[in-house]
Amino acid sequence: MIVPIQLLNTATISYNITIDRLPKLYFDTKVVIVTNPTVANYHLETLKQNIEAKELYVVTVPDGESYKTLQTVESILNQLFEYRLDRKSTLIALGGGVIGDMTGFTASLYQRGIDFVQVPTTLLSQVDASVGGKTGVNNSYGKNLIGAFYQPQAVYIDPTFLKTLPPREFSAGVAEVIKMAVMFDKEYFEFLETANLEDEEVLKDLIKRSVELKAEVVNQDEKEAGIRAVLNYGHTFGHVIENETNYTTYLHGEAVAIGMIMANQLAVALNIFTATECDRVRVLLEKFNLPVTYTIDNCDDFYEHFFLDKKSSNNSIKFILPNGIGDHCIKKDINESVVKQVLFEFTKTEQ
Repeated sequence: MIVPIQLLNTATISYNITIDRLPKLYFDTKVVIVTNPTVANYHLETLKQNIEAKELYVVTVPDGESYKTLQTVESILNQLFEYRLDRKSTLIALGGGVIGDMTGFTASLYQRGIDFVQVPTTLLSQVDASVGGKTGVNNSYGKNLIGAFYQPQAVYIDPTFLKTLPPREFSAGVAEVIKMAVMFDKEYFEFLETANLEDEEVLKDLIKRSVELKAEVVNQDEKEAGIRAVLNYGHTFGHVIENETNYTTYLHGEAVAIGMIMANQLAVALNIFTATECDRVRVLLEKFNLPVTYTIDNCDDFYEHFFLDKKSSNNSIKFILPNGIGDHCIKKDINESVVKQVLFEFTKTEQ
């Protein structure tokens, strides 16, 4: 099955997201696969056997969010220069969201921009990170604060790659699926409440619906000037959690899951979300073994971290909140005391 991307404001940019077994890929140029040792061990040979290119190289970088840095990107760039890539060359991202983000960012930088292709191997990257052209790295100030909007030439989603995914990584991907359901599709949320994701056909339907939702948003708003910001539900809080824990305690999807719980509590405080709806989201997250609690040490510090978020501007924090299950709203200028009162509830060991 194919889901098309056609950016409404950029008629020259379009590409397909293919959800199926990995096809044969043909390139009349040099190709470099960027991956990490964990993914390479499972999937590199499969990908190499499906590629025909003038020259094929592999760049392996360390595994983990802590390596999503400018230093790692520079090391990739140095190897590309060693291989004498030109502007017609192509990079292929083989891995999860970290690999996809760094490979895309590297592609945007090399000789002012070369092609890249996404071959996502985690559920999180298949349903979310590989679609839409967000690329970048983290630094000490926060997550993805350095990067570019840079679209791939194609995305190839092979659900069979998920068979090697550890359960915790799989659950982290489901968090992004739940995010989209809460924001955009009540029926999809209800489907998830009873879905058995061990069924391959159910899983394929889940990937397809998630990609369709993401594509609809990206097609309207590539650079997050409007509706695309809604995809950051749970992320404003989650990014602070990741930063506070040095990207070592939680996987990205796990931090987003906790962030959704916090966002929901804020929505309840603003009377746009009910306690019952809040409980339904919590139960669904717990169904997929996602964390739903976090203890904040210092509310003031946590609050100040919001201002480093990319969605904040003019000293105003933008919160993406549910307006009932299946709908959303963007709230600015929420009174600081209201936000801090919600944060205070998370200073206790029990939420």
